Amino acid sequence: MTRCLLMHPREAWGDQGRIDREWSALGYTARPDRSRATAEYDAFAQIFRSAGVQIEWLHPAAGLTLDAIYVRDASVVSDRGVVLCRMGKPDREHEPAVQGEAFETLGLEVLGSIEGAGRLEGGDVVWLAQDTLAVGIGYRTNAEGLEQLASLLGPGVEILPVHLPHWRGHGDVFHLMSILSPIDGDLALVYSPLMPVTFREELRARGYELVEVPDEELDMGPNAVALGPRRVVLEAANGETRHRLEAAGVEVITYGGDEISRKGLGGPTCLTRPLAREP
Repeated sequence: MTRCLLMHPREAWGDQGRIDREWSALGYTARPDRSRATAEYDAFAQIFRSAGVQIEWLHPAAGLTLDAIYVRDASVVSDRGVVLCRMGKPDREHEPAVQGEAFETLGLEVLGSIEGAGRLEGGDVVWLAQDTLAVGIGYRTNAEGLEQLASLLGPGVEILPVHLPHWRGHGDVFHLMSILSPIDGDLALVYSPLMPVTFREELRARGYELVEVPDEELDMGPNAVALGPRRVVLEAANGETRHRLEAAGVEVITYGGDEISRKGLGGPTCLTRPLAREP
């Protein structure tokens, strides 16, 4: 990763009073503390600065909620340009347009937006290779959204639909990236018990080695963002997942995410929208 979009909770969340008003209705597991969240996020962003990543900051806008810090979900970035999503969670409906304005300011081409009955969230979209995209179909992304995405990206991109399980139901934050994070071109972090057999076999057939997340670390363990080949950022409480990654030859950098990740159920992939990677 060489360039990344982030949004600091200092701006996304405002003051503690706003947090207190919004967190429960948005489905957070507990009330976030703004002061602790700010400190956590400062340390999180410093990881990317230290890795030489160019950070672009998303700023507050009308209609955004606390969820706006999870910048992954509102857009999909490809070599051809950016596709703006249409959120499966209605409270987040304004995020794609806000990101679209930011991308235009940054000089990134916007290919178009998911419209009408289509639903697409970036957490359901995983690049397995430069020309291969896995897209989760579930409560946040539907088949119409996938079809519109394919049309916007144009020919030459192979799209693999992945039908996700019901699991905890419609209100849960469950994306394809809840059970899959690519670590390298031949290595992925996965939680296999919730992965469709056909998709898991497809990954193996494509030469992927799979690092399995233990049951007790399901909530955040499968969610690791790659800074580069076999170099990832992982939430600190996932000790066994870290051990398994390191045993596979991966450098793991951890951050504390009690406030910015665990309470909103958004790990490091959710908190980041990569804009460019090394060729």
